[in-house]
Amino acid sequence: MHLEDEHYLRRMNMVERQIVARGVRDFRVIEAFRKVSRHLFVPPDYEDLAYSDSPLPIGEGQTISQPYIVALMLELLTIKPEDQILEIGTGSGYQTALLAELAGKVYTVERVGTLLRGAQETLRRLGYTNVFFFEGDGTKGLRQFAPYDKIIVSACARKIYESWIEQLVEGGIMVLPLQEDIGQILVRGIKKEGKLHLENHGGCVFVPLIEN
Repeated sequence: MHLEDEHYLRRMNMVERQIVARGVRDFRVIEAFRKVSRHLFVPPDYEDLAYSDSPLPIGEGQTISQPYIVALMLELLTIKPEDQILEIGTGSGYQTALLAELAGKVYTVERVGTLLRGAQETLRRLGYTNVFFFEGDGTKGLRQFAPYDKIIVSACARKIYESWIEQLVEGGIMVLPLQEDIGQILVRGIKKEGKLHLENHGGCVFVPLIEN
């Protein structure tokens, strides 16, 4: 079997067993996972584990998240094809590519320059033209292109920053891991009358969000 055929079969198996079987129902999210090759976003030493049910290290103390938790977060965002998305934490660019499949424009912010440049190179090579990359402190958001229809945060925050709420449209949705006394929880916030109304979607484990 050719290596690309093997990767394809492993990717399809990942989608069915790790994502669909666990209750993700958003057809567009499922199709995005079927299309985007996770092995292109992990270091060569971890390529054999690219479709495993776990996060993987990508260097600089960062990780690529477990496929299911990414799928859950994207489903909670209810992304529309015309949406403008702000992503806090580009990482290797895997989630960024999935967002690019689902949304109109993706603005992604990463504090680690080497990771950002690697992700940018990978996504450009794959032909994505609707992603815009910025190096900086994600806790400040990205004011120059606000407001955003949806915001997704890829590392665990100790609080929800006012900059994120301000840069989200009225009725917009934010999904992020949040540090609580009991541990990390995945939350979805919906902006109503200028305030974020939160829902708890269970426990999770992410690397901490670092403020520059």
